[in-house]
Amino acid sequence: MTLKKLVIAAGLLLAAVTAHAEQTIDIGYQRSSTLWILLKNNGQLDERLKPLGFKVNWHEFSSGLLSAMNAGSVDLQADVADAFALFTQAANAPLTYYARENPSPSAQAIIVAENSPIHSLADLKGKTVAVSKGSGSNFLLISALKQAGLTLNDITPRYLEAPDAVAAFSSGNVDAWAIWDPFLATQEREHHVRVIADGTHDIANYNRFYVATTRFAQAHPDVLQVVFDTLRESGQWVKAHPQEAAKTLAPLWGNIPPETVELANSRRSYDIVPVKVSELAEQQRIADMYYQARLIPKPLNISDIAVWAPTRK
Repeated sequence: MTLKKLVIAAGLLLAAVTAHAEQTIDIGYQRSSTLWILLKNNGQLDERLKPLGFKVNWHEFSSGLLSAMNAGSVDLQADVADAFALFTQAANAPLTYYARENPSPSAQAIIVAENSPIHSLADLKGKTVAVSKGSGSNFLLISALKQAGLTLNDITPRYLEAPDAVAAFSSGNVDAWAIWDPFLATQEREHHVRVIADGTHDIANYNRFYVATTRFAQAHPDVLQVVFDTLRESGQWVKAHPQEAAKTLAPLWGNIPPETVELANSRRSYDIVPVKVSELAEQQRIADMYYQARLIPKPLNISDIAVWAPTRK
């Protein structure tokens, strides 16, 4: 065999080995998945996973997220609000928590129109409140009502997803709306609304969690370490560069004004930290309240969740 043919054969063999060695990592995200969207946009995570032999496939979910999480159909899931994550535990989904964002209690709130006669949580009695069922804002509403000595039985909850709730709230078909950012920021900047309660004062901490299929977490802890580190750096960049981050995210969030994005981001911590079962008291509180409200079918013990811990923090 000539030298030229040897070089060609070696090249083909190398290409075949490389192609065979390359693995695919499937990452699910939503439009609200700020850090995932930034990383998809700038390609940073793709580049960092290449040396480990992984190619990233990104999957956007506008609906069906819970079904995808329960089925473990992607390796890394969209970050989700604390309350939402409980539905996966209730369904015995094969998931492992590998990161969370520190609390952002003011990033969701209960709002009313500026001219509404409702001025306190107690004034919600007998009123109709829009809320997305099972969301973090659903817990905010239950917890806020409890502080006022009320329950869901004292109001009429209208279970609406955010786009439908926008129309119901703006037309006056509901008296109040429990909602999260950036919908909250949009209402505050573009409409005449008042906040009667947010998650502060121990009402609702609003953590967000990042999860992986347990199968993937056990097989590829090195990949999770890279993902954890990259998410943390991305969160730090958003907080250190609020205007630049807002301008980048505005078109990716559906062309909402950068000022609205910046307001929403100012209320999110984007502080990525390891998950420690000993620090999940808020999750247990949500689980207990959701079971009492019959939003989940069985009581949950938060200490039963699977957790991955980074080797470097």
